[in-house]
Amino acid sequence: MNSLPTSDNRANALPLLGGEATRVFAWRRSTPVSAEQFLGEAHALARTLASDGHVLNLCEDRYRFLLGFAAALIRGLPTLLPPNRSAATLADLARDFDGVQAIGDAGSICPELLAQLPLDCRLLPGDSAPVEPRWPPPDIAANTLAAIGFTSGSTGTPTPQRKYWGSFCATTSLNARQLDRCLREAGLVAASANVVATVPAQHMWGMETSVLLPLRTDAAMHSGRPFFPADIATVLAETPAPRVLVTTPVHLKTLVDSGQPLPEVAVILSAAAPLSQELAQAAESTTGARVLELFGSTETCVIGHRHTAHDTDWQAYDGICFDPVEGGTRISASWLHGAAVLPDRIDVDEDGRFRLLGRLSDHLEIAGKRASLAGITATLQGIAGVRDAAVFLLDAAPGAVQRLGALVEAPGHDEADILALLRQRIDPVFLPRPLRIVEALPRNATGKLPRQALLDALRG
Repeated sequence: MNSLPTSDNRANALPLLGGEATRVFAWRRSTPVSAEQFLGEAHALARTLASDGHVLNLCEDRYRFLLGFAAALIRGLPTLLPPNRSAATLADLARDFDGVQAIGDAGSICPELLAQLPLDCRLLPGDSAPVEPRWPPPDIAANTLAAIGFTSGSTGTPTPQRKYWGSFCATTSLNARQLDRCLREAGLVAASANVVATVPAQHMWGMETSVLLPLRTDAAMHSGRPFFPADIATVLAETPAPRVLVTTPVHLKTLVDSGQPLPEVAVILSAAAPLSQELAQAAESTTGARVLELFGSTETCVIGHRHTAHDTDWQAYDGICFDPVEGGTRISASWLHGAAVLPDRIDVDEDGRFRLLGRLSDHLEIAGKRASLAGITATLQGIAGVRDAAVFLLDAAPGAVQRLGALVEAPGHDEADILALLRQRIDPVFLPRPLRIVEALPRNATGKLPRQALLDALRG
């Protein structure tokens, strides 16, 4: 791998692709695609893109997403990673960014919706036309704006985050080291990983693992995005060992609870939400895989890791600096373009081990009594018959008393039942009102709960 970019060498060029020309870059079902074949297709697509502006990549198929992302880099265009696919969001992107040209595939967005939006959009075919393999890969300047991601919106409106090629390469190198370590500990020395991901490529967690790893290392990725346990088993079976499953706690819990038999999995990578030690232990017991949890954010990408089945503390990547500031913790590193403030209280040891002490916005004080949103949510989720639940602050005028709302998935119960059971477990001043029973919580593709979706669901 290339050395980590620093503030003094961000202008250096870094190759678009790592590894050898003939290595397996991707699996389309059970069919391998070489790195040189992928590069030939990416160059062919790049020639069809406009020379300036932004590329809005809506592709659901991971291989076609990668083609679009690589083609945009070759053309020198940043890729927009939409936080969702609503008509309002896509229209906002077309309005807020210059020269937006969208690419998608048959599963990404309906043509009727595209026709209503001010976007120049093309749908990539399911099978690309034959092209000549191409090698070597082009070098991309480290200070190239590669992508613009967006925060999840779990604490408010999604905000854009600019990502540069050098920073992407640096964090991918660090992620690859951890993955290699896990494979070595499993006895898989010098083995090239094959990645299956349940998360979309447009999310930063999916971008780091299922897009950047195959681009920058000798890992290969499967083009699918399975969700249901049986589909995950099918896609894993289409992928050779050693298999790496990239997922989230919500998807992992569904998989473990299903009892679905799986092909051998070497490593499970989890992020995007807190992973409980109980679930990590259950996943290792049922799959035989090592579960590695990675900690990061859209603002910073991955900055730390832990073996959650055995560890509660995190280990920071070398070079990450933590500084407590008003509103949270400032995260900085030589390869990041500016520091980012995360709304978390973080306690760090001299050896880089750290503990998350909770988000500042998570702490509540009502009528002189203290609690936390996470604690109340966990209590609610622990009530018999509750499948899923979320407690959150409602909007309030400055100086007004904090009010809580809650959404609960609890078949066979009504609101009064749940409130009565919850009243027995927490101080009544923290009872969420309103509390609404819903068929399912409005989780996004990575299991997160955007704040606006919670408020909309609460209103019914």
